[in-house]
Amino acid sequence: MNPLLKVQEAHKNGLLPDKIYHTITERFPIVIEGIDRIEKASGINFPIAYVEPSIVLSHSHSSTDLGILFARTTPVVIAEKLEIIIQITAPLVAFGLKGTIHAILAHEFLHYLELARRISKMEILSDELSGNLFESAYSDATRLFDPRAVFDDKTLLLHITKKFPEGFRDYKLEDKVVKFWIEKNMPTTKITMDTNIAKIPSEIIAKTKIDPKLESKLDELVQKMSKLRKKKYY
Repeated sequence: MNPLLKVQEAHKNGLLPDKIYHTITERFPIVIEGIDRIEKASGINFPIAYVEPSIVLSHSHSSTDLGILFARTTPVVIAEKLEIIIQITAPLVAFGLKGTIHAILAHEFLHYLELARRISKMEILSDELSGNLFESAYSDATRLFDPRAVFDDKTLLLHITKKFPEGFRDYKLEDKVVKFWIEKNMPTTKITMDTNIAKIPSEIIAKTKIDPKLESKLDELVQKMSKLRKKKYY
């Protein structure tokens, strides 16, 4: 899969101006570097990822406030099999600092691991699969693997800790997105929390098999997290 295919198509169709398109393509190696870094720090392959040529804005029916989603971990059905794909928004690639991009990629990777674990243990229901995996509780640590158990990279762990203390916030990045993307009428996708649900048939989930090596690695991480929790109490 060409991770920049949708960006190239959007540029070809006149949805992305030349300057933004070239900025995205020139800065995409930062994403590749982040993926390589995460794989090296975790010993686990990164899932399929691609760049979405729009910014994703999320809101609930009870609020007019919009939240910016810079990346989403999305379950999709391909050839009667459930695949987990990480969607990276183009504005993140265009405007994000290297540390921010790597932190967001690592955070989505933790969502990927948790979903893979729950599928392998048959602990998930079809209506639990939202467009970015539990985005209504984005900062809920109980939904994620402890990054200290996953990553052997102190700098990467520091980036994650700084960016996700209680949900991701980067005001400088958000200001850039508003000024140079949203106000320029660039491609924007609006979603609501309660409608952003992936309806995956239960039979598809039942047929989906997690790679044995990944499953074994996930079991190791669960044991590491258990030890980390015990250290907190003693």
